[in-house]
Parts: sequence; C-alpha cells; structure tokens
Amino acid sequence: MTDLQRRVEELLASHDPQTTAPADFLGAQFDAGLAWVHFPQGRGGLGLARGRQLEVDALLDAAGAPRPDVGRNSIGLGMAAPTILAFGTQELQERYLRPLFACEEIWCQLFSEPGAGSDLAGVATRAVPDGDEWVVDGQKVWTSGAHNADFAILLARTDTSVPKHAGMTYFLVDMTDPGVEVRPLRQITGEAEFNEVFLSGVRVPDTHRVGKVGEGWRVATTTLNNERVAIGAGSEREAGQIGLVTQRWREDPAVRTPGTHADLMRWWVETEVTRLAGERLRQGLEAGQPGPESSAMKLAFAHQAQQVSAFALELAPEEGLEYHDWTMVRPEGGSFLGHGPGYRYLRAKGNSIEGGTSEIMRNVIAERVLGLPPDHRPDKGIAFKDVPR
Repeated sequence: MTDLQRRVEELLASHDPQTTAPADFLGAQFDAGLAWVHFPQGRGGLGLARGRQLEVDALLDAAGAPRPDVGRNSIGLGMAAPTILAFGTQELQERYLRPLFACEEIWCQLFSEPGAGSDLAGVATRAVPDGDEWVVDGQKVWTSGAHNADFAILLARTDTSVPKHAGMTYFLVDMTDPGVEVRPLRQITGEAEFNEVFLSGVRVPDTHRVGKVGEGWRVATTTLNNERVAIGAGSEREAGQIGLVTQRWREDPAVRTPGTHADLMRWWVETEVTRLAGERLRQGLEAGQPGPESSAMKLAFAHQAQQVSAFALELAPEEGLEYHDWTMVRPEGGSFLGHGPGYRYLRAKGNSIEGGTSEIMRNVIAERVLGLPPDHRPDKGIAFKDVPR
C-alpha cells in the first residue's frame, strides 16, 4: 500500500463519505494533504507530483466521496487557489485555501471592464491608498457567478504615471463589503450567469493585496494561464460536447448517414488530439506554472465546442427549436452539457470570449510561442494617463 492509499483509507475511515457533510469531508481532505497533492504541506498538499492527484481522486470517487463543486466554484478552485499559493502571503494562504477547497466560500473574478476586455492591461478601475487600506472605484463586466460569490480576485490600477502593464495591483475583495453592487447581464441563452459589478468606495485592507504594488500584471498572468488550462481541460475521452454527439450517434440509427459519419470522425479525431495535447500540457505543469501554451488549448477548445455543438444540430435540426420560455434565470452554476442541443449551441458562442478572446489567444500563440513579430502597439511605453481612451 502506498502512502497516498494509506492516507485516503485513513480519511475515509475517520470521515464516512455517506454520513459526513460535504464541506466537513472536503475540509478533512484538505487537512490530510489530499486536496491538491502538489501543493505544499499545510496548504492542502504533500509536495508531490501533480499527476498523483489522479490516484487520490480515483480512490475517493470509488468510495462515493463528496467532490468540490466545480460548477459553482470553478474560479476559486482553478484560478484563485493557484494564484494565492504562488503570490499570496502565508496569512492569506492560511485564511482562504481551506474554505475555498471545501466550497464554503465561492469566488468570482473582477478582471474585464467595458473598456478593457480583450486588452486586459487597459483596466481603469482605480485603487487609491488610504492608510492601511485601498479605496477602489470602478466597473467590471462579464463576471461569472458574481451573484453567488463571497470573494473575488480583483485587478485594479494603482499608478497611472507608468505604462499600462506596470501600474496594476492584484487584490482579494469581499463581495459583501459596502460599495459592491452586482447587476445581472442577460445573455443569448436567456440566462444571466454573467454580471456587471460596480465598485464605489470599496475599502480593501492592504493585507489583502496579492503580490507587490505594481506587480498585478504578473500575478494576473498566472491566473489567466491557469484559467485557460481549466477551460480547455478534459481528461476523459469523449468528454464534453463530442461525448454527447457520439452517444447520440450510437443510440439513434436515424442520424447516421455517410456524410454525418465523416463529420463525426473528423471532430472526434480533432477533439481527441486536443485532449491528448492537454494531457501533455498538464504533465508539463510538473515543472511549474502554466505558460503561454495554455492559450493554444483554450483556442482549440473554443473552436471545437462551437463546431461540435453546431454538428449536434445538424443531426437533429428540430431539437434546436425546442427551448424554454426565455425567462431570465440566474443559475447557481454547473455544466451546461445537461441542456438540449439548442441551448448548447447558443452557449458555446461564449467560449470564444470567456477566458480571453480567440483573437487574443492567436496573438499570444504567435508572439510568445512561435516568436513572430508583435503587432504595432501605439500605447507601448506611454504612461497610462496619456493614452487616449
């Protein structure tokens, strides 16, 4: 029996998965170092190789143990946690990592703004120092799950006298603080899973700063690279949209034609290649944080999700007409794969925007992976306050 197997058995023996509340079980899993085994000891891990987490998860799944609610807390689990570990103080790590993993506290991301979507470095939300606090004023947009969030990761401008990439700082914000207002944004599916967030005189303690003042872009890049890995993740064969299509093909002879068979095989192969590339990328994470290659994963995922969801409608066009009454719903989270093909087709349009637009992903790949000459940037080297807006 390996040490990991022994630790899992001890966890299951002391916390019966069938009778222990999910949050209590996940908290105990964190304390046992089995939350993220590649994290340090005392931070939910054991300092082991990242791939060993698969062993732990398989044993817990076999025992029917509770799992973190990725649907509701994907930003916390996939983005906030690795960023806090990489740049947060010891106090921040001790305060936030355990309840984050147990999903007792839900997180959202305050990055994009009306004037800084694709160009995230153009954020204008200001954070002004006031003693041991910062006073934050501004507007954020496309904030997934903000209506359910307890805390947020925030990128704000703290210096306008330097070029845009150098004048930002990264903070953790309590979404229940005075001055935080969340408004729903209704999307093409009829839902409002995204929000706009207004920050008016929100006071953030300096102890909730992540990284040094002016180091926000570096910290945010770590967050974004982890986000792109999370969005493009799919370790199981035939996971996601392609799995639904292949299941339909196997169960419904009426949709089978030579033409649809050729299309299905093409998309099956493409998604499988992307899955294997993702496995290679995640194995590369053993050496450290994800790099710009994660942009290629995110780009491929967005393209394939849209094309495969469109193919699902080609197999059953009439199902694209079946929909609910378009009443605005503010969902609690969860996967959209449980919806019909019409909904999935509409929702997949957002895949080329969220987590960085496909156009920006192509720029990242061209410049930082392939080494091609960068686009001309007229604001390069200019103080942010002097850039026309």
